[in-house]
Amino acid sequence: VARRLSLRKHPECHSMAGGKAIEHLAQTGNQELLTFRLPMRQYRNCDFSFSGLQNLVNNAIVQKEKEEGIQEGEILSCVKDIAAAVQHAVAVHIIQRTYRAMLFCIKNSILPSKHATLVVSGGVASNQYIRKVLQNLADANDFALLCPPPRLCTDNGVMIAWNGIERFRAGLGVLHSAAGVRYEPR
Repeated sequence: VARRLSLRKHPECHSMAGGKAIEHLAQTGNQELLTFRLPMRQYRNCDFSFSGLQNLVNNAIVQKEKEEGIQEGEILSCVKDIAAAVQHAVAVHIIQRTYRAMLFCIKNSILPSKHATLVVSGGVASNQYIRKVLQNLADANDFALLCPPPRLCTDNGVMIAWNGIERFRAGLGVLHSAAGVRYEPR
């Protein structure tokens, strides 16, 4: 969405990554000016998908460009509202699917009855709006919420490397020789 909105050209966002730019602009946008249908409503599972939402957002951007008479790549006057609406839709989708997973785990005794914990990491955990709604969800269901500091949430590579170090130190699942391992670059 950030790429499609050309946020690198936006004066407030030129040095920000896409997700950070969306979060920044959403702070002063009106999420109610655009409403996006949530993805996967017909599926009663815990899966996430954002491709349908991405298509809806792209269509809305095309429509707004036509209304404003601008070309793709130019900054829309309603860019902050689009950012706010997208961030809100993503947060609601995550909350609904996560809540469903929490209920499933509770019903099937997968989690302890007390002191259950929701852990959120990766890029999504660096978004403060999403963290806040996840905190509300966790609080409402007597779960603890654990998120790494935002500085560790910007690149999953850091988390993967950290996991590798911990597994190496513990001697768990570490391959000591690459002999006989086949791999093909893509």
